[in-house]
Amino acid sequence: MFLVFILGTAGSGKSLLTSMFSNWLKAAKQDVATVNLDPGVMTLPYNPDFDIRDYVNITKLMEEYRLGPNGALVVAADLIAEQVDTLGSAIEDMNADLVLVDTPGQIELFAFRASGPFIAKELTTELKAIVYLFDSVFSLDPVNYVSNLFLSAAVYNRFLLPQIHVLSKSDLLPQKKVENILEWSNTPETLESEIEAKIKGTRRLLSRDLIQSLSRLGLSFPMIQTSSKTNDGFLNLNGILERILSGGEKFTF
Repeated sequence: MFLVFILGTAGSGKSLLTSMFSNWLKAAKQDVATVNLDPGVMTLPYNPDFDIRDYVNITKLMEEYRLGPNGALVVAADLIAEQVDTLGSAIEDMNADLVLVDTPGQIELFAFRASGPFIAKELTTELKAIVYLFDSVFSLDPVNYVSNLFLSAAVYNRFLLPQIHVLSKSDLLPQKKVENILEWSNTPETLESEIEAKIKGTRRLLSRDLIQSLSRLGLSFPMIQTSSKTNDGFLNLNGILERILSGGEKFTF
């Protein structure tokens, strides 16, 4: 069994990618299961094989502790960590070859509280990877792109797991715009030139220094494009996951 955690900022398409990529894998005769780790989500575009909402009820937490939605989500994240052994057993009982884990919409709940990395580490002892989503429309602006790039590096620092950068919802942009963003991910010098040309003052200096700091650290995350509407990029995403997790072999023979 291999686990893939899908992370990204709110609205980047985590749940839809979980839904459509799992369907694509099943159509390719791969044994895949889905896990919802967002206790606050109201509706999902898929029927999870494991749903944390069966264990943690946000409404009851709000009533019991007199909390607002955000406070209840924080408490829920810690409660999930306390039940990690139970959750891990339930996931292992699925006997799936690949498990896609849909994480909370608010990235900070999973990535930047102590409970998130603890859950990722203790859920199972199997190999794991992270798919980090960049919202294509948000990423059009080079400053937004740099901010998200630095956020993704912070996620990598928190989990220290193999991490794949995915430009999600690429069908919303002209292909030329998509290729421009992909070039930024492959050639930082191109991104720096874009920033120098379009941005002035402190924002330019800060963005440039952030890019250079990541380069000095040797962090490189080439990006692939995907569309959960057209399934574009799923073949590439699957190939990268196979190389990382199973040495290039199919998850299910």
